Amino acid sequence: MKRNSLLSLLTILTILSFSQIYARGSEPTKETESRRGGGAIKIVSDRLDAYNDKGLVVFSGNVVATQEDKTIKTDNLLLYYKKGEGKSKKIGSKGIIKAGELERIEAKGNVRITQGERVVTGENAIFYNDEQKIIMTGNAVMQDGNNIIKGERVIVFLEENRGIVESAPGRPVTATIYPKEPRNEKSIKE
Repeated sequence: MKRNSLLSLLTILTILSFSQIYARGSEPTKETESRRGGGAIKIVSDRLDAYNDKGLVVFSGNVVATQEDKTIKTDNLLLYYKKGEGKSKKIGSKGIIKAGELERIEAKGNVRITQGERVVTGENAIFYNDEQKIIMTGNAVMQDGNNIIKGERVIVFLEENRGIVESAPGRPVTATIYPKEPRNEKSIKE
């Protein structure tokens, strides 16, 4: 019994490592790897629980997930896999095991997502893999350098390179933006 549990856990961890690359069930290409951030994903937490029957992996306590220049820090990180994908099977020339496709990732509690100077914070975030959409809720704040936008909910459409910030009832969306200083033509001539 312990051997089966260990094998299931290793299979889930393998799936987790390659979930971004194989999100749509096709061979990775340089284009899909760059679009989907196809580097290794490293997750550190105080605890990991795997629920094969639910298609769920839960990382809890001081969770830090990194992939290339992106970092997610949160209290809990839940990875949901699509049910009914059938038995594990080999795919690709490298024979990587794929037991199910990633459905969504939920970050719960004190969520902080960083990439370079960009930082998004809130109480909860959900990444929907098929839609390539992230929804941050709970006093969401987007910061890029000194520029700050605050709202109750932030929706980012990754493939469309666009986003929406929504307010809570009775509270407006606020934005503080520092435009770049215009070039001084006189100082260039001197």
